[in-house]
Amino acid sequence: MSAPVEKRLNKFISESGFCSRREADRLVEQNRVTINGKSPELGTKVLPGDDVRVDGQSIMAMPEDKTDRVYIAYNKPIGITCTTEPQVKGNIIHAIGHPHRIFPIGRLDKPSEGLIFLTSDGDIVNKILRAENAHDKEYVVTVDKPLTDDFVRKMSSGVPILDTVTKPCEVRIDSRFVFTIILTQGLNRQIRRMAEYLGYTVTQLKRNRIMNVHLGTLKTGQWRDLTQQEMDEINDAVLGSSKTSSVKGEPNARHLKSALNADSKRPERSVQPTDKATSGSRTNRSQTERNPKNPHGRSSESTSKTNRGSGKEKAPNARRGSSLTGKYNKK
Repeated sequence: MSAPVEKRLNKFISESGFCSRREADRLVEQNRVTINGKSPELGTKVLPGDDVRVDGQSIMAMPEDKTDRVYIAYNKPIGITCTTEPQVKGNIIHAIGHPHRIFPIGRLDKPSEGLIFLTSDGDIVNKILRAENAHDKEYVVTVDKPLTDDFVRKMSSGVPILDTVTKPCEVRIDSRFVFTIILTQGLNRQIRRMAEYLGYTVTQLKRNRIMNVHLGTLKTGQWRDLTQQEMDEINDAVLGSSKTSSVKGEPNARHLKSALNADSKRPERSVQPTDKATSGSRTNRSQTERNPKNPHGRSSESTSKTNRGSGKEKAPNARRGSSLTGKYNKK
């Protein structure tokens, strides 16, 4: 006989559609979860037949085909807070008013607007949000003063914020005060902090694309189900998702800050407003050291490489996530 299939408690709860894994761990820490009437510890395994409850509410295992899952795209208005906490005024769950229990994948700041996903599938949340999967998110940003090619160069190369350095990204100028940026990261208030480091203040920020899903004609405050094609492509993109990041060799904030200060003293290169800054372009510098034991003066070169966190190769025959209509819904 084969051994019973067990799952980590947070995975079991998230797959049920109750909440994300992170929130499930928080519920366990708050002693709001029970297994067969007893309070479990973090990392406890759930066996088939176990009675799992949150605040006394029974948590059921998910169907294998995930046909009961909800996946929606929402055009978040300014002023809505991306939280599931019911006591927070203007929270995203109340704003949408969906009949099923859903939660956001990632977040948009309260003063920001645009596209955000919400779902009842806690397992897909982790796969989409893992930084090493390098899923594109595109934003249109307005700032308080004229943009320069120096701004584009520094933003696209990486900026030291939050004790790290942002990954190389694509930046292009759309008009005198507006630029488009494509990120594969989701640091807290990342674009606003990056702009502030370079002496700019963001006055408007709108996300118009996540991965293969565009905001399109979806009006502010409106939501729609993700289409079957959109879900197929998302599932393919996250199929090879790993649990931990393996990004190595990235410069730290102190080193990049010195480099940016040095760059500011160099003459600027002219860039037309419609030009695209090459994503992640950096110059590999070599240092030649003469070996006193080497009479011919042969040199050794040392070059640095940066892992870009590229997305995983798509696999055929990915499991389909849901059968959805793609109809628009107004709230």
